[in-house]
Amino acid sequence: MSEPSAKDQHVVRTTQLDPASAMHLSHPFNDRSELFMTRLSDPAGLHHVGVSLARIPAGKESFALHVHSIQEEWIYVLSGRGHVRLDDQEIPIGPGDFVGFPAQGPAHLIRNTSEEDLVLLQGGDRRKGDRGYFPELGKVGYQHDEGHMALVDEDKLEVLPFTRWLAQD
Repeated sequence: MSEPSAKDQHVVRTTQLDPASAMHLSHPFNDRSELFMTRLSDPAGLHHVGVSLARIPAGKESFALHVHSIQEEWIYVLSGRGHVRLDDQEIPIGPGDFVGFPAQGPAHLIRNTSEEDLVLLQGGDRRKGDRGYFPELGKVGYQHDEGHMALVDEDKLEVLPFTRWLAQD
């Protein structure tokens, strides 16, 4: 058998992934949030696009209702059934459905409303400077540094136009 070539390093064989090695995630402000996620783009050498295989257990939610300021996200349902929440609307989703979440679009959340796992291919871009808005939490989130997320109460956020920094002659 031949040794793998350098080009093989860009191939991720999902059938050979160990489900036990998936990251177990839960949003700290949503008790119903539970997600098992395996990154596919990182081991394939991608830096500008994030793609993951995700599993949401029965009765759980992906995260907390949110919208991004800059980054776009998407999901493609591989198996299972659930609902996508877009602002106040609940839309059923199932195998073969693709949903895009544009920046500044509707706030979104995925719910597994079935008795089986909801399995998704999910992804988005990784542009810097993104802010997450969590309308039900009244918070704005951003990456503070490499290992920390900052969450600020929206009513405590003071936003000033750049013109306020110009000296008045």
